[in-house]
This record gives sequence, structure tokens and C-alpha cells, in this order.
Amino acid sequence: MTDRIHWYDKYKVNVPEAAIGDWKIEHIIVSDEDEKGGRMRACNPSSMGRFVPAGRYTMLYHFGSMWMSDTPDEIKDHLSPIYEAKRIGGHVLINGLGIGMVAGAIAALENVTKVTIIEKSPEVIALVGPSLTEKFGSKIEIIEADAYEFKPPKGVRYTVVWHDLWLSLCTDNLKEMATLHRRYGRRCDWQGSWGKELLKYHRRRERSNGW
Repeated sequence: MTDRIHWYDKYKVNVPEAAIGDWKIEHIIVSDEDEKGGRMRACNPSSMGRFVPAGRYTMLYHFGSMWMSDTPDEIKDHLSPIYEAKRIGGHVLINGLGIGMVAGAIAALENVTKVTIIEKSPEVIALVGPSLTEKFGSKIEIIEADAYEFKPPKGVRYTVVWHDLWLSLCTDNLKEMATLHRRYGRRCDWQGSWGKELLKYHRRRERSNGW
């Protein structure tokens, strides 16, 4: 592996390896040879050109399935709420803790006053939460709740809301995203969901092809 500095390094997390219940944080090493193989597989259209460069990454697993990581492609998928938070500042709401990558990147912004995270899994909160609160203190608020049921406190308005609750990208997620956007739409200035625009593109293709 090379020691070069990459654009995505500043977004990578520092969460220790541990396991609680069915959830596990694990660190993996991708070698130069692994990267070469990944680049070859990325030529397949079904891979959408995605591969993992050589390096060390943090993974969150649930029942053995990878739920979230801080690989470059995954970071790219979550840049829009970070950019919006940098543009607007203020109080940001994130639905879904994951490995804390988005929350940490947003909390590091000087113009952001508070980051509230809604996470329904106490195991994920126990695994990931301390790394955020130790670094950012009271700027981070983690609430154990279901994003589909959570009611923001009266009078609270968010500048940015980001929904990241899904294991994989699937057009079936669009219905759930619409539900969340209706629920939080009047309480924020901007909101988005992980993979929404890509899924809308695939839905249009499906319909145009008569699928």
C-alpha cells in the first residue's frame, strides 16, 4: 500500500473494533493486489465502476452483512449532506448513525452548531456513539428512536436532514424515502436520502423499458 494522502482521508472514522449482539465493527486492509482485482471487476457495468482502493477501512456489519463503511465510494454517496451543512450551518439531523462518518464530518464544521442523530439500535449507539461524543462533546446528540416515528421537539427546526437507513440500494426504498421526506419536510431547509437520485434514475429506466 502507498502512503499517499487522498481526498477521502479526512472523512475516514476512528471507531475501535468491537462486537455487541448481532452488530460488529471491523477494520479491514485492502492490499494493492486487492485493488487491482477490484478495478478489473469495476469494468463490469453491473458494478457501476465501483471499487475499493488499497488502504485501511472501517466496516459495520449486521448479521454478517456489511451495513456501512468509510470506503471512497461510500463517502461519495454521502457528500451532499456534508456540502449542504457546510453551506447552511446550524442544527443538522441525521437519521441513521452507521459508523458516524457523516455525523463526524458535519460536526467538524465550524458553522454547524449541533448534530442530532436518530438511531434505533442501542448496539450501534454503544459501538459508535462514544467515538463521536468524545471528540465533539455536547455538539453531538444521539437519540435512540425510530426515524419513522420520531417527533422533533416543538419549535425545533433543522437546516439539513439526511436519511440513511437502508442496507442496500433498491428502487423499493423510494417509497420509504418519500414517507420520510413528507414527515420531515416542514421541519427543515434541505433534506436528502442516501442513493435517492440514483434510484430515481433506475426507476425511470425500468419504466421506459417496460419492466
